[in-house]
Amino acid sequence: QVQLVESGGGLVQPGGSLRLSCAASGSIISIATMGWYRQAPGKQRELVARIRSGGITNYADSVKGRFTISRDVAKNTVHLQMNSLKPEDTAVYYCNADVFAMGYWGQGTQVTVSS
Repeated sequence: QVQLVESGGGLVQPGGSLRLSCAASGSIISIATMGWYRQAPGKQRELVARIRSGGITNYADSVKGRFTISRDVAKNTVHLQMNSLKPEDTAVYYCNADVFAMGYWGQGTQVTVSS
């Protein structure tokens, strides 16, 4: 059983930055596709960014150029650096691990962008 624990959410003003972290149990980061998703009130959960086992990254169009996903294999941790945050980035952000077609989710961390 894979456990994922997110941290780093909070309240930030528009234009600000936050860095989310996702700590995984077990040494899965190098073999899994790790992703960050978000869900705003009344909306469906959507993919924000992901990094495949080979290191290839993908981003939603809405965050390209502002967000960066990275991983630290030695620490079994994935990060999401979020810059130039906008009010529309407000959501609960979830970490996801796809390991051999099995999907695992963290509990989520709230990000609120507001002045």
